[in-house]
Amino acid sequence: MDKIRDYLIRSRDVLESALADDAFVRSLADVTDAVAASLAAGGKLLTLGNGGSAADAQHIAGEFVSRLNYDRGPAASVALTTDTSVLTAVGNDYGYEHVFSRQVLAIGRRGDVLLAISTSGRSPSVLSAMRAARDLGMVVVAFTGRSGGDMPPLSDLVVHAPSDSTPLIQQVHITAAHIVCGLVEERLFPRGAA
Repeated sequence: MDKIRDYLIRSRDVLESALADDAFVRSLADVTDAVAASLAAGGKLLTLGNGGSAADAQHIAGEFVSRLNYDRGPAASVALTTDTSVLTAVGNDYGYEHVFSRQVLAIGRRGDVLLAISTSGRSPSVLSAMRAARDLGMVVVAFTGRSGGDMPPLSDLVVHAPSDSTPLIQQVHITAAHIVCGLVEERLFPRGAA
């Protein structure tokens, strides 16, 4: 019981830290503006990450394409973590570092948004995709941990989860994504609009 309570306390504390951090809150507002502007202009959101962050990337894309809080039109979002034929072909032919960057180069366009997720900020496949997105003129958003690793210099916007613990960082990331998706949903698809 004590270990359960301890983890719940640490979860609460990291969210309270995020809430108290004006820079964190501002970063979510800025990401919301970037995603909404891209989608409104006919762009799309590309999401990616490895492991648990891959699952988060898929979760986030699903919320945009389907719905979050209420029925509305679909928003263009693609998780680059789902096509096993592409992932294995690129991994085999070019190396795992390029599994996302090749996809970014194939389907990314100037003005699209790349949401790159890495708790450490040091994943070679994620960093490679961020470089490719910058070369295309995409808006690059990083979801990462406290330090950010190597992601900040490659990013237009960075959301730093206020933790060094991978599971807690991931909890902040999915909460942050739900906030952004909900705000974009309200902006682009107001409740009650035809």
